[in-house]
Amino acid sequence: MVEEAPPGGPAPAAREHRWGKRLALWAAVLTLANVLADVAIGSPMMVLPQLLEQFDTDQAAWLNASAMLAGAIWSPLLAKGSDIFGKRRVLIGTLLLACAGALVCLVAPNVWIFLAGRFLQGAAFAAVFITVALARQICSPGAAMAMVGLVTSGSSVVGIIEPFLMQPVIEVFGHRSVFGMAALLAAAAALCVRSFIPESPIRGTGRVDVVGAFLLGGGLGAVLAYISLGSDFGWLSAGMVALLAAGAAALAGWALLALRTDEPIIDIRALTRPILLTLLALVLAAGSFRSMLQLTGIIAQVPPELGLGYGLGEGEAVAVLLAAPNLGIVVGGVCAGWLAGRFGPAPPLFGGIALGAVATFAMLAGVSVLPLAVVCGTLVGAAAGAIGASGYNLATGIEAPERQGTTAGLVSVVLALGSVVFNFAGGEVLKATRVPETFAAGAPVSTAAGVHLYVALAGVLFLLAAVPAAMLVRGRTAAPAGPGAAPRRGASAVGG
Repeated sequence: MVEEAPPGGPAPAAREHRWGKRLALWAAVLTLANVLADVAIGSPMMVLPQLLEQFDTDQAAWLNASAMLAGAIWSPLLAKGSDIFGKRRVLIGTLLLACAGALVCLVAPNVWIFLAGRFLQGAAFAAVFITVALARQICSPGAAMAMVGLVTSGSSVVGIIEPFLMQPVIEVFGHRSVFGMAALLAAAAALCVRSFIPESPIRGTGRVDVVGAFLLGGGLGAVLAYISLGSDFGWLSAGMVALLAAGAAALAGWALLALRTDEPIIDIRALTRPILLTLLALVLAAGSFRSMLQLTGIIAQVPPELGLGYGLGEGEAVAVLLAAPNLGIVVGGVCAGWLAGRFGPAPPLFGGIALGAVATFAMLAGVSVLPLAVVCGTLVGAAAGAIGASGYNLATGIEAPERQGTTAGLVSVVLALGSVVFNFAGGEVLKATRVPETFAAGAPVSTAAGVHLYVALAGVLFLLAAVPAAMLVRGRTAAPAGPGAAPRRGASAVGG
């Protein structure tokens, strides 16, 4: 069932149709909310050595992955809650949870309380898909698709400027200041959302399946933790095997519950062919572009003088190489959102995957040629931005309005799953081809054959992702003809 939002939220007819001052303000506020997710998850890595020393631990993997894994646990609950209780309300609650988590991390006296704070901070992971679902309901379809492209990729600008902004703060106030800044940012974002963003006009009815949410989230978190941390703690160690078994059992329990309950957290029976094709394309494409972004960070630190057959590390060129993908993400996401408003989201999804495939295979030569590597990195970033924005637009456009929050959450989880699994697989390729007693930037390096194999596998993933994306393009029906076009209720961007 569907019900209109109570007084205080706009009626469906009041949705924004054209870009103007109010829509620009909404886009800025929602982008600010998404910036929090990047800061909450990424900024502690700037002070990882200091955190390890502070807590007298060598468990860098847990400190690194804890917030993202917590995000997987939070996502199903917050996604379903946003459909029932209102997306703005849940977004504000999410930002306040992340603020509380940052404050806990700021004052944590030991590593266990710190990890509890990171668990709360992980709620910021949900900000991205809640802002997507909210944009879909407070704007007309064409304007919403453009806004989704902006809010999902605009936060990548922070990846370019964050180190330059945060380093002086850390030098003056100490390494814990990253959590103070995250708390201030979360509070500011919550206040701005409360002050300027209207509530979503359409809500579902019913209840939140809390047991199902924690089974699904806990199962995903445990499996992702096994994949992320297994190489550090031992794949067959008792703790890791128990973690994997617990995750598998939780996911099996969730699947059985979803098939038996009337209102599951995710209705498996309602996953249509277009949604499944979209999720398949996204998990493969996300794995490919994330693994390529990971590789860029690695080879950027390898000096060509080592004579390995690859390497780009040389002063300021490294900073350019690392910043280029973030710039590409912004351009790709914004362009994909604009194109989706005119031609539907399936073509820009396929275009982003095709662009990523071309850039990835070109990187076979780019691993030893800095100008080509910068171009390829920018294009892979543009592909990542286009794929993310188009994936959200496509999946939420297929779903009924009262389930768009849940579907956007599912897209976020699939993107994270692809990133973790294929980043691990790529890391294992590099680990298996290491050059004995050869190091760059303090870390062991791999052979040229290993690096080229890594790139080739990422390219193959893009080609595999292109198959379901091409099926979506062929099957698409009535996409919006322009920013003011409104499809009929329940109309899809692709055929079912």
